Amino acid sequence: MVETPTTPVQTANHARNILIYVGIVNVLILILVAVLYATGNFFNGKINLFIIAMFLVDAIIVYVYRAHKGEEMKIRKIAGIEAVDEAVGRATEMGKSVLFIPGIQDMDDVQTIAGISILGSIARLTAEYETRLDVPVSKSLVLAVGRETVREAYYAVGRPDQYSDNIVHYITDEQFGYVAALDGIMVRDRPATCIYMGAFFAESLILAETGNSIGAIQVAGTAMATQIPFFFVACDYTLIGEELFAAQAYLSKDLRLIGSLKGQDVGKMLAMVAICVVVVVATVASVTNMASLDSLTEGLKRLFILNY
Repeated sequence: MVETPTTPVQTANHARNILIYVGIVNVLILILVAVLYATGNFFNGKINLFIIAMFLVDAIIVYVYRAHKGEEMKIRKIAGIEAVDEAVGRATEMGKSVLFIPGIQDMDDVQTIAGISILGSIARLTAEYETRLDVPVSKSLVLAVGRETVREAYYAVGRPDQYSDNIVHYITDEQFGYVAALDGIMVRDRPATCIYMGAFFAESLILAETGNSIGAIQVAGTAMATQIPFFFVACDYTLIGEELFAAQAYLSKDLRLIGSLKGQDVGKMLAMVAICVVVVVATVASVTNMASLDSLTEGLKRLFILNY
């Protein structure tokens, strides 16, 4: 059966319908919230956060829907992710391996989840290029999830014969024992590319300096603010903070991830606008001594306070 392509008019109608549905659901939720809030302290003083969260969920739903309907979603180019293809290609040309390290935290850390997601895209590249991939891990749950992720990637590109459970292997839970083993792998195997994606602590500089000493192309990404400077000076490319979480959407071009990313950006934009408005109003209030502006400033501040 041939699927009929949607026209721009149909796409606009779909977008309008989803907005109507989301609006109706929001009205019903707000009525329920008002009833619960009036009958008792059900939200424990955090109703403002509930409303903000509801708005963010709405924005994500709308953008995911728009992405699925074919609307083009642009993502800013990230130099570190653009370099991944080149780095894997270099390892292929040199006949050497790609070393991927997903941090030292367990799967309950969002940075580890982001790292494993990126591992899936890296594994697809190594499978296509027939390049050896090495993923040493420090947690048993990361081992299980990592193996499943890599297996799916190899099967997705039609290279199941190249997959082996030895690609993702367990070292130790002990922090510096794990780091010592990684340094040994780097010095012995001399991988052409080292990729660090996840949560790192004191070991970040040790790993990055060892990788630099063997002449490997290094791409790092972490949301640990205290470790970013070490990666920044020792690695070729570094994903800073939220770039780590945007990397999987950038690599996979998954419409759900891209729509979710755009929806979150809307929330951040509105938060920045709110901050600017509060700053302007507070400044004017302090200069003019107007009581009404002071009240408005306090009201805007309380919108983002955890408890009041």
